[in-house]
Amino acid sequence: MRHITVIGGGFAGLTAAISCAEAGAEVTLYEAHHTLGGRARTADGAYATNEGPHALYNGGPHWPWLAARDLIGPLARIPLREGARFRFYQDGALRRTPPAALLRLARHRDAPVDAPFADWAAARVGEAGMRTAATYLAVVLFHHDPGQLSAAFVQERLRRNVKLRPEARYVRGGWGAFIGRMTRYARTLGVRVETATRVDSLDALPAGHGPVIVATSLAAARKLLGDDSLVWDSGRTVLLDLALRSRRGDPFIVSGLDVPAWVERFTAQDRGLAPAGEELVQAQLPVAPDEGKADGLERAERLLDVAFPDWRDRTLFRRAALAGGRTGALDRPGTTWRDRPAVRRGDGLYLAGDQVAAPGVLCEVSFTSALEASALALGDGRHVGSERSPLDLNHS
Repeated sequence: MRHITVIGGGFAGLTAAISCAEAGAEVTLYEAHHTLGGRARTADGAYATNEGPHALYNGGPHWPWLAARDLIGPLARIPLREGARFRFYQDGALRRTPPAALLRLARHRDAPVDAPFADWAAARVGEAGMRTAATYLAVVLFHHDPGQLSAAFVQERLRRNVKLRPEARYVRGGWGAFIGRMTRYARTLGVRVETATRVDSLDALPAGHGPVIVATSLAAARKLLGDDSLVWDSGRTVLLDLALRSRRGDPFIVSGLDVPAWVERFTAQDRGLAPAGEELVQAQLPVAPDEGKADGLERAERLLDVAFPDWRDRTLFRRAALAGGRTGALDRPGTTWRDRPAVRRGDGLYLAGDQVAAPGVLCEVSFTSALEASALALGDGRHVGSERSPLDLNHS
């Protein structure tokens, strides 16, 4: 048995630790926080809030892997009776029907890598249709203007989200319950978990630590490794959590079409996220580089005034935050996931996370990069030097 060290106890770190332990390696996982989960933590207390919207896409490569290990757990049921209360916010009012431009663009599969989504989409649905589609997709990308990004990158997310049967699935009890299952499974495999243990230098690791998988944010990895090349674009988004007194008629979801915004009443599908008689609502509002938290909150309150009447009088809990550089990779025109910081760093060092060179949507990047890092750390070099990695075959 060889020893492998994992730094970072979020979704990527736990996936890597489990994968290595299943292969027979001795694994030690270090996490600076007192609990595991990273951005997948669920807050303690009366209101089970996540750090932004959290969903598993059942069309992704992680779904069968998690299901085979019984790690997904109970899922919250999408409230079909609430389906009629999925609303779109445009011109200061709510509408019931999605824009036709979204449905038309979702049928295309020819989006180029080297063109901006704005140019490609406008040529097919016009300038107004492009802008509506880009604004709708802001929530999936945590970016204020998806029109600036690679057309192929944005189009993949459009196709995955605009379906008769959406792929998004929500874990009952918040992602903390999901991370708890992964943690328990890792421990049963013999993974040694060291929480409240910050690794500031690889030199501080004990002798015989073996290959190291750094499964932190890219910013933290850059600081830990002293490698200024570990950079990639990521979004900035304002998060607003609210607990409201229940009121009949509140919408389930409100999506902005002329302002980048997404508001979701999570208790519509999982009543256990807030006390009885209360609703847990979260707004996510991507903001531009020259904007701050106040700009996002102003837009959120304007939308809430329309979608949730009397919300100010009904508010029992409120929390706001600005998440910057923590929301996954964004590919600019002319770039793909292959251009991001590589998983293999040399000298027995590997990266995993949602901003490194691995394919997928949202947390799928963390998953695929963790499996890649694990395979390399275990000495499985069968695909090294080949034209296509196993990761490519899963996403072709």
